[in-house]
Amino acid sequence: MSSTLDSLPPALAKIVQRFQRASEPKRRYEQLIWYAQKLNEFPEAGKLPENKVPGCVSQVYITAALDDGKVVFQGDSDSQLTKGLVGLLVEGLHGLTPTEIVQLTPDFIQETGLNVSLTPSRANGFYNIFKTMQKKALECKLDLPS
Repeated sequence: MSSTLDSLPPALAKIVQRFQRASEPKRRYEQLIWYAQKLNEFPEAGKLPENKVPGCVSQVYITAALDDGKVVFQGDSDSQLTKGLVGLLVEGLHGLTPTEIVQLTPDFIQETGLNVSLTPSRANGFYNIFKTMQKKALECKLDLPS
């Protein structure tokens, strides 16, 4: 087991392991579609410019709220594979504090093997989604009463 996997939050480590078991790119894509289908329905009211992920070819929306000090994300995309990336991140970052999310680096994508399966624009989209989620987690933290 790599040190990267050990340093990941449990939910994210589990996702990475799931992708590592899927040796073929086709299986990884099927896994992404599964994450897309697991996503909760995204409210139309959340499809606002401030929730749109910049730099994505697809339309991607992310919202974040705090629940008992933990960040709860919702997300959506008009592309199934990108929606799968959103679903992967929503599940992987679920229940973490804003600080834990901000301290993560997106290099765990290499551990999944997805980086070799994704087109450059999708890999870039993944990075933009991840960065947007970190920014929204930070905004949740800033909204906390001191």
